[in-house]
Amino acid sequence: MNYATTTETATAGGIRGLWNRLADKLENLINHTSLALVDRIAIAAIFFYSARTKVDGFLTVNDSAYALFQEEYKVPLLPSDVAAHMATYAEHLFPILLVLGLFTRLSALALLGMTAVIQIFVYPDAWPTHLSWAGLLLYLIARGGGKASLDHMMGVK
Repeated sequence: MNYATTTETATAGGIRGLWNRLADKLENLINHTSLALVDRIAIAAIFFYSARTKVDGFLTVNDSAYALFQEEYKVPLLPSDVAAHMATYAEHLFPILLVLGLFTRLSALALLGMTAVIQIFVYPDAWPTHLSWAGLLLYLIARGGGKASLDHMMGVK
């Protein structure tokens, strides 16, 4: 082995070692608890703000929501008024549960189902947006709400 090869190997190992130490520090700093909390709040906000546009007052489904489900959000097998109520209440309930970290996996699964329905039947060309939602939701389904959740406080994975 010549000097140049040894120096290149040592430098590569040094850079790799430095990179790996930095990656370890980041992994400890940005752990599952912090990722789950950010994911829960981020995806909850998307659905909750959508829900608030569909109601007047506390939970009265408004006329524009009914019109939206009759004209644009047509879903097979469900009458538009039933779909409007189901989607509106789900968009309120599951985000609140996610923020609290209560029934995290179930709530994320419900919103993933809603995302799939939106993707398949309503906005099939919006797959980049729906894929980003799915990524957040799949992480929560797989890993749960983290230590900063009511699930964790209750001893539920």
